[in-house]
Amino acid sequence: MDDHRLAADLAAAAGELLLAVRSTSPGEADVRSDGLILGRLAVERPGDAVLSEESADDLKRLAAERVWIIDPLDGTREYNEEGREDWAVHIALWERGRGITAAAVGLPAQGRILHTGPGGVPASNSTGPVPSRPRIVVSRTRPPAFTQQLADELGADLVPMGSAGAKAMAVVLGVVDVYAHAGGQWEWDNAAPAGVATAAGLHVTRLDGAPLMYNQERPWLPDLLICRTELGARVSETAGRLLSTESATDPT
Repeated sequence: MDDHRLAADLAAAAGELLLAVRSTSPGEADVRSDGLILGRLAVERPGDAVLSEESADDLKRLAAERVWIIDPLDGTREYNEEGREDWAVHIALWERGRGITAAAVGLPAQGRILHTGPGGVPASNSTGPVPSRPRIVVSRTRPPAFTQQLADELGADLVPMGSAGAKAMAVVLGVVDVYAHAGGQWEWDNAAPAGVATAAGLHVTRLDGAPLMYNQERPWLPDLLICRTELGARVSETAGRLLSTESATDPT
């Protein structure tokens, strides 16, 4: 089984488990999903390192050639709310010198697995004309002032949604046009979404256009931009200007 197929299979298996145990506490579900994924990786890829939100970080991964970066349940708040579908499972493979080489994002409650293998992403959801008012996906519970400012500058509309994976996949699926996050995320929050979005041909960078770097000693990324390629330069320029203005007026 190649890495793309394995990532998709792991996301599918974890998603099935999470749906089956959804009546339990989110914390227990998270741990059980993590155990399933780690158990499969120990059998399928015993020589690879792992960075998971739910497991202790073994810094031996920094010398590894291959590291799986996983979030066994992205969006515990949404998972814990009956009827919500905007939560996800993230599986990504980082390889030294190549970055993210395989990834899958499962949206179990939607019955979807998007991945980097053949046929893993839709063919044309983001290739039509850019809407006159682009759609920017934003946190439904903690919408930051930055995103409202960005929407005002771009003449865009905000679309509230749950987990990071669900937001990123909404761009892949053509439901929205931009996912811009300025508040910082851990690597497991966006490694798989970034990998899948890249496979879909989208613009995937830091907000200033810099590349995303994974398998760092502190696995933290300050910001993220996933959007239609036609909007990449415009959103990056606008976001950079807003962030520089914000820094200049911050008394700290």
